Amino acid sequence: MDPSDPKRARILGTRRAYSGRFLQVDLVELSLPNGAETALEIIRHPGAAAVAPLRPDGTVVLIRQYREAAGGYILEVPAGKLDPGEAPEACAHREVIEEVGLAVGQLHPLGPILTTPGFTDERIWLYAATDLTPAPQALEEDEVIEVIEMPLTDALQRIAAGEITDSKTIAALLRVDQEMRAGRLQV
Repeated sequence: MDPSDPKRARILGTRRAYSGRFLQVDLVELSLPNGAETALEIIRHPGAAAVAPLRPDGTVVLIRQYREAAGGYILEVPAGKLDPGEAPEACAHREVIEEVGLAVGQLHPLGPILTTPGFTDERIWLYAATDLTPAPQALEEDEVIEVIEMPLTDALQRIAAGEITDSKTIAALLRVDQEMRAGRLQV
């Protein structure tokens, strides 16, 4: 977004309502492009990277991770938040090693997504990873993860069946499928 765009909202005031370990909540008063004034609560997030690791036979490496906010275990691609000053590519490499115990030989950008732009500025950079080699897995204390491998076609069927509901995972796997069908990604 171009901040000088005349059709952009004008910020009238901002107050930090909460500051946690890595999230902040700002109360923002603004004048919308249509002239209406409103107040919003915006969650500020440092950003993240999410990776679809791919084996040469088309198998995708996923994780089954416990997520309290989701009500239990979900199937997802390895992902994590950016550390201060960390580039999304570095985060992607780090998360695949930590969560699934694989080093990435080639990282293929799939583009960023906005997770829920109605209330957060969180942006997740999506990647496909190929040329994988074993590396020591290094789970964090609060990560309860099981590594699950399946053909990409099975993962896409699980998306269609509503069994994979994590938005970053859906976006990453659909983008992988698009790139493979277009011939821009080979595993």
